Amino acid sequence: MEMMRRLADHSIRRALSFAGLGVATLMLALSYDPVLSSRTGGNLLGLVCLSLLLAAWRAPRRNMRRSELWSLMLEHAAALAQSLPAPEAQKMMSATLRARLVWHADAVGIAALALWAVSLGLGLVLD
Repeated sequence: MEMMRRLADHSIRRALSFAGLGVATLMLALSYDPVLSSRTGGNLLGLVCLSLLLAAWRAPRRNMRRSELWSLMLEHAAALAQSLPAPEAQKMMSATLRARLVWHADAVGIAALALWAVSLGLGLVLD
């Protein structure tokens, strides 16, 4: 179970790193206006949070044998992946993936709230 959690985290964090790179690049492009930059970053991180929650909502209905998590598990623990019956593996993997997606959505949501608070503070100070 611990290995499955680590592999789910690895998969989610790889996707989040690309999303974070896009958000940071756009914020850097808007750095001439710090209020706009932080507000845009907060809005985009809010969208990332919503997309993580949507993925978590869809996880129980998704075929896990076609997911990145399943292929990573086959690479690292072929014996475990082959020993589990398909319905049990589906339930375990979808529950683990859903829990980790929600955990990451919470962290991204906190970052979005922090950027919105920075935007509000800068708006009060600079305007």
